[in-house]
Amino acid sequence: MTIRVLLLLLLLPVLAIAQNRKKKDYLVTVNTPYGPMRLVLYDQTPKHKENFIKLVDKKFYDSLLFHRVIPGFMVQGGDPNSRKAPAGEPLGNGDIGYRIPAEILPELFHKKGVLAAARDNNPEKASSGCQFYVVQGRVWPDDELQKQVERSQTRTAGRVFTNEQKQVYKTLGGSPHLDGSYTVFGEVIDGLAIVDSIAKQPRDPQDRPKQDVRMTVTGEWVKKKKITKQYKFRYLPNQRA
Repeated sequence: MTIRVLLLLLLLPVLAIAQNRKKKDYLVTVNTPYGPMRLVLYDQTPKHKENFIKLVDKKFYDSLLFHRVIPGFMVQGGDPNSRKAPAGEPLGNGDIGYRIPAEILPELFHKKGVLAAARDNNPEKASSGCQFYVVQGRVWPDDELQKQVERSQTRTAGRVFTNEQKQVYKTLGGSPHLDGSYTVFGEVIDGLAIVDSIAKQPRDPQDRPKQDVRMTVTGEWVKKKKITKQYKFRYLPNQRA
C-alpha cells in the first residue's frame, strides 16, 4: 500500500464528517421565563458563530440575566457578573477577557429578531466576547426611517440601505441606526414574541428588569432541511444542505 493511498484512507472519515456537518446547522435555544427562543447563527460571521457555539457548549450563559431591556430597541444579556448579582446592582461591564474582530456586513442588518454582539467604544468596532443583544426595534414610517438612515450614515460613512432592507424596517421593524456599527451574527427563527415579553418588563433607571429575567442556552446540530421545514428559515443557495 502506497503512502498516498494510506493518507487517503486516513482522510476519508474526516472528509465524511465535514460533509455531514455541511448538511447540519447549530440550532440555539434560549430558554426564558416567558418561553423559548430558537435562533440560527450566520455562516457569514464565522468568528462570532464559532465563539457563540463554544460558549453555549460550555454552558457559559446558563443562569445569566437579560440585564438591560429597552422597549422599542433591544434586550441585552451575557454579562457574567449578572449570574449572582443582587437586585438593583448595575450591570453591563462584565466580560470574558477577549474581543472578537468585527464582522460587519451590509447584508446583515438590524431587523427585528436579529442577534448582535454588544461592544464598547473601541475604534475597531470589535465585539464583546460574550455580551449580546436581540433587536426588538419598531416599525418606521418613511420620514422617520430616512432620519434613521441618515443617522447610521453619519456614524458609518458609505453605508447603503437597499430598498429591500428599507421595506423590512417599514413592515417587520428593527433598529436601523445601529447598522454598520455592530456585528449582526444570527437571528430568532421561532419565539419572536418572547423578545416583546422581555422588553416590556418593568425596569429600574439603569434599564435592568426589576424582576430578574434569567436564561439557559442550549444548542444542537440539526439537519438544515429540518430547520427549513419546521421553522421556515431560508438558507442562501450556497448554504443549503
